[in-house]
Amino acid sequence: MEAASTTVPSIVVYVTVPNKDAGIKLAESIIKEKLAACVNRVPGIQSVYWWDGKIQTDSEELLIIKTRESLLGALTEHVKSNHEYEVPEVIALPITGGNLKYLEWIKDSTRS
Repeated sequence: MEAASTTVPSIVVYVTVPNKDAGIKLAESIIKEKLAACVNRVPGIQSVYWWDGKIQTDSEELLIIKTRESLLGALTEHVKSNHEYEVPEVIALPITGGNLKYLEWIKDSTRS
């Protein structure tokens, strides 16, 4: 199993932010701290959700973050400390396969 020796368990993490400026600021701080190899900013999403006893609708950006599974706790704390939402979204999904060179890059671009 070459993949097991050259990569680490990796995840994709979704975080929503209220606007472009918040997305840029949070994405850059995550990369600066080496908590992720890459953050994609997806503008123009519309979120419909239950909050304060009623349905809310807001325009947001979605951050798609690629990182090591072992960094999820540190990443979650970083988001909570640097996000303006009372309860920021941090949802992790496992990466179960893909381009070996990309998965190696995730490992090499993040802190251990």
